[in-house]
Amino acid sequence: MRIRGCCNFFSKLYIGDSVKNERLVKWKLRHGAGQLLIYVVTASDIPTGQLEIKHCAFLKQKYYYRHPEFIYGIAGSYNEALDIVMKISDEASENGMEGDIKGYLNSLVGNN
Repeated sequence: MRIRGCCNFFSKLYIGDSVKNERLVKWKLRHGAGQLLIYVVTASDIPTGQLEIKHCAFLKQKYYYRHPEFIYGIAGSYNEALDIVMKISDEASENGMEGDIKGYLNSLVGNN
């Protein structure tokens, strides 16, 4: 069986506290299964943007099967996704990359 793959995951994936079964949620995201209360944190498609919060239903569009989205975080609500973005922003500031969240996350991907 071939995984259709509409997304790829960050190796140090940020998971919200309300997400109980991480493996099942990731499997459902990869296979395009519907989930009502899951939000994902992704890199912005806009060159000057940083991060975006999307409901997982957006990943079911055909576009994402051809252009998989790179997911940095998974949350059980929009507010929890905002908390994840704030946590990533704080970590970037602590590492001297204040205002460059996307660059901070890309440097972590490069270190793996």
